[in-house]
Amino acid sequence: MARATALVTGASSGLGAEFAKLCAAAGYDLVLLARRVERLNELAGGLAKTHGVNARALAEDLSDPTAPSAIFSQLGDTPVEILINNAGFGLRGPFAETDWVRDAGLIEVNVVALAHLTKLFLPEMIRRHRGRVLNVASTAAFVPGPFMALYYASKAFVLSFSEALANEVHGTGVSVTVLCPGPTRTEFAQAAGVADSELFHGPVMDAGEVARIGYDAMMAGKPSVIAGARNRWMMRGTRLVSRNFVAARVRKLNWPT
Repeated sequence: MARATALVTGASSGLGAEFAKLCAAAGYDLVLLARRVERLNELAGGLAKTHGVNARALAEDLSDPTAPSAIFSQLGDTPVEILINNAGFGLRGPFAETDWVRDAGLIEVNVVALAHLTKLFLPEMIRRHRGRVLNVASTAAFVPGPFMALYYASKAFVLSFSEALANEVHGTGVSVTVLCPGPTRTEFAQAAGVADSELFHGPVMDAGEVARIGYDAMMAGKPSVIAGARNRWMMRGTRLVSRNFVAARVRKLNWPT
């Protein structure tokens, strides 16, 4: 019988690479997905050698609406037991001024591709009565995000979608978990153009630490987890004040210091 496989999107760096390391250490074969094939091949080769697993790199751009179906077709009968929807990116700027092509790409990657991949792989997991899905949201999911409106909204979708699915699959042998990190030391801040914001001038968690929290929650079948005690307390605090107050505070956090 083929060994169980973990499919990790956005695996070329940051949280995705850390998730791949954790899955490989647990003995899962890997399918690593991102656009940067050189990085993927390097990571896949290193993990295969270190852990004795099969590791396959797939260079796909999830902003292409056809990518999820193409990925599913390429994997054929591969027994995907773990799906980690980690790929995502952010953009900063007033929504009235940002480029719609980039905006649409964000929605495609952060929302549509995540939902589509889950739609494709979840039924077989349920049929086998075995499988785990981990979707990466953000503490941004809990609050409105002026100057990053689409990114925050996309993560709110991931949180709500995942919590609903976790309830739907209860009792099937399959679990769905959503991880909500706060600011984390990855390439996200630079790519999103927010490295100069107050968000990343305070405490920032390590990617390996955040990935371990998400991985452990997934393996325990938890519906959701916020990474870090400080982030958990901050999100609880947002319930005690008005949404307008929160939006005003986040507006300051998202803009350059």
